[in-house]
Amino acid sequence: MNSCNEEEVPMRLHSAVEYLLHSHSDQLRSIILSPNPKLHYPLFVDYAELMDADPPLARLVFANPTDYLRFFDQAAILAHKRVLKDMVSHEKGVEKKFIHVRFNVCGSPLEFPETFPTIGRVRVKHRGILLTLKGTVIRSGAVKMYEGQRTYQCKKCKHMFPLYPELETRNSITLPSICPSQRSNPCEGTKFLCIENTTVCHDYQEIKIQESTQVLGVGVIPRSILVILQDDLVDIVKAGDDVIITGILTAKWSPDLKDVRCDLDPILISNHVRKTNEMKLEIDIPDDVAMKFKQFWLDFRDTPLKGRNTILRGICPQVFGLFTVKLAVALTLIGGVQHVDASGTKIRGESHLLLVGDPGTGKSQFLKFAAKLSNRSVITTGLGSTSAGLTVTAVKDGGEWMLEAGALVLADGGLCCIDEFDRATIHEAMEQQTISVAKAGLVTTLSTRTIVFGATNPKGQYDPDQPLSVNTALSGPLLSRFDIVLVLLDTKNPEWDLVVSSHILGEGEYGNGKQDEDLANIWSLSILRRYIGYVKKHFKPVLTKEAEKVISSYYQLQRRSATHNAARTTVRMLESLIRLAQAHARLMFRNEVTRLDAIAAILCIESSMTISAIIDSIGNALHSNFTENPDEEYAKQEKLILEKLSSIDESPESNGLEGFN
Repeated sequence: MNSCNEEEVPMRLHSAVEYLLHSHSDQLRSIILSPNPKLHYPLFVDYAELMDADPPLARLVFANPTDYLRFFDQAAILAHKRVLKDMVSHEKGVEKKFIHVRFNVCGSPLEFPETFPTIGRVRVKHRGILLTLKGTVIRSGAVKMYEGQRTYQCKKCKHMFPLYPELETRNSITLPSICPSQRSNPCEGTKFLCIENTTVCHDYQEIKIQESTQVLGVGVIPRSILVILQDDLVDIVKAGDDVIITGILTAKWSPDLKDVRCDLDPILISNHVRKTNEMKLEIDIPDDVAMKFKQFWLDFRDTPLKGRNTILRGICPQVFGLFTVKLAVALTLIGGVQHVDASGTKIRGESHLLLVGDPGTGKSQFLKFAAKLSNRSVITTGLGSTSAGLTVTAVKDGGEWMLEAGALVLADGGLCCIDEFDRATIHEAMEQQTISVAKAGLVTTLSTRTIVFGATNPKGQYDPDQPLSVNTALSGPLLSRFDIVLVLLDTKNPEWDLVVSSHILGEGEYGNGKQDEDLANIWSLSILRRYIGYVKKHFKPVLTKEAEKVISSYYQLQRRSATHNAARTTVRMLESLIRLAQAHARLMFRNEVTRLDAIAAILCIESSMTISAIIDSIGNALHSNFTENPDEEYAKQEKLILEKLSSIDESPESNGLEGFN
């Protein structure tokens, strides 16, 4: 099989060569035109297309991938030599030594559960077939080099044959007992000579993938499996990436440790790796559902805030009232628009929310519901998680240091809910949306484009006369990273206690008429998820002049206030206002930020600033309820805010908002 002569190529190899020449000649030509002959080049083949073109060959690849993946690599070399020979003289092609066929099983029968199990359901029956696994990369090792092939010669008949290392024996090469030559008169030689300069080395990297916690039930421990990446596949994924990996399931001996039993650990030798980070964030929204959204806002075009409140009622419906908290949760999950200036500096679009409140005020309920609304989410408890557990951990495996992703990295592109939020060093992760790591000689930067939703109890009895940093024992710089900080105080209020008790006993909501109940049923959890995904994808709101004026005037008024909180009244507060206004515009199904959106953002900021609020009518966020006529209520609040802001003589040139559009 070392000869390139087509007549000597076995029939199974010949079929693979013909298929590659017929269906993938363009890829072969681009590989030939690449200048470096020593690199390892991938040749991508859709398994579904191979099944249509040559079903018997496709079945052999599935049933015996150990041999037939190697045959396809040899076929790719032969096919590229045929293409190189047929090229015209003015095209300067270079013969390549290493081409690897990568099978993409997307859209093929191999995506069925039998050949596409969850990691926790991988069993011995899956060994030796072309297996596909889906998970999140939690650990990424260093790139190493290993010996992948060595050629030997029989001393008796001079037959040359390649040998490959076996993972089960820790990559050692086992010599055959007799000469493997397939002649009519076998020589049966037992002595072999290793031929010099025939060793083929490969790049080699070990990663660990873990099944997604989103699809697991309560109490089920997420399982993980080691994956080996080779040649062109190394270093294409990092910790936190969602991947679908196709390969061969095998096993290897666990490291020798004193007083520890040595076992065979399952391991997947990858053939194809597909990153699904962006795919996971996409939500399938049928056209009829999108039309329902548009019709909904047409029905509420005269009373838009009533329509908004109808949506908000669907957020954590088991908790009565708490309108301010539900609005803050919606705006946080929707988020604003990321801005990148001319120098490449990024201003994050994701918002962060912190709930500070007495026990029993529903904080954990909101965290769990928000996690259900997000396509990608991680829930953790701050008291049970170290800073390394939230960011990234350096672990030692088999004498080698590796980085293992923490909660914020695993939630990249989604939501990280941290209950019992404690003192954590996640400042960079929240603002710059990266984590710079320098541990055990490993220096790198990981991405954390994550919404942080925290909940914590005050340290002792909450004292309204003290700043928030004293009441929560959280530092000012960390608090300033949160766009909204809501304080839920369980103060004595007989009227509120009566309303809540009536609701819990089932007497409050049922007397309000059937219309509200029907509207609440429309905005179920699945509809809310689709709506949030739709507005985030289709709307990129920009500020109108009216909105700019309101936001700028409010910011200047806060800066002039003698009692302002230094940790909040910074440029970060201005950025938070813009993000929240953009999020509110998205929530209202619009592509421009109007004065209504700006004032709604101001009301959210006011609710979170318990000391420096300039409007006295906000009240306790815990006792905020849905009003009967929100549009009329807004008109009163708008008048009050505009009166407060009328003292600011703002010049358009100095508002500092032009760069955010």
